[in-house]
Amino acid sequence: MPAIQSAITAARKLSKAVDKLQFSPPVTHVYNPLTYAWTAHEQYLQKMNPAGTRVLFLGMNPGPWGMAQTGVPFGQVEAVRDWLAIDATIGSPSQQHPKRIIEGLACTRSEVSGERLWGLFRKRFKSPAKFFQRHFVANYCPLVFMEASGKNHTPDKLSADERQSLDSICDTHLRALLAATQPTWAVGVGVYAEKCLQRVANDSTKITRILHPSPASPAANRGWAEAVTKQLVAAGVWRSRR
Repeated sequence: MPAIQSAITAARKLSKAVDKLQFSPPVTHVYNPLTYAWTAHEQYLQKMNPAGTRVLFLGMNPGPWGMAQTGVPFGQVEAVRDWLAIDATIGSPSQQHPKRIIEGLACTRSEVSGERLWGLFRKRFKSPAKFFQRHFVANYCPLVFMEASGKNHTPDKLSADERQSLDSICDTHLRALLAATQPTWAVGVGVYAEKCLQRVANDSTKITRILHPSPASPAANRGWAEAVTKQLVAAGVWRSRR
């Protein structure tokens, strides 16, 4: 089965499986963009090289102004709409937090992490077609967790039992995605994603990580693109451009 169809099948299974999970306070709202933004996510998966990819970038989970709005990992609206040229109607979760309304591709907030990540790829590869020839971006967990205040609640802060149930499902999906794409390199965007790859990937895949582009990281606010390019060149993922 070509990589694209395998990835679509795996994503559908992931979405159905995580929808069966329940989470306790402080989590009050859970969004699954693989349901209400499925059309956009499927369009994104269709951009994958059907023969697989050389480099798979893996993030932790969607951000409230990125994939939560667009259905695309690290999916800053402008990058998804104008560079990736994804055009899809985005639905909405059954229960929305009043401070985290889904506006889809009309959302005017910018996901800084996605702006930085896709901005780097746009600058280096110029066109999406060239990027997707050898690269792909995914998330480990598809869910967005929010507290009563609207604060983002990351998967690593879930209770041990909840995290174990979630990890079991997400590990299964990650194995399927790695089997579909057969990457030479799997790059964790941050420590959490790197640990997920180390737990799941087989010995045929080389694993490294890059600095997470979150504005909450002081290091990421000091020349993130340049720092990450150096990391990828040093690891052997990318070649230096002189």
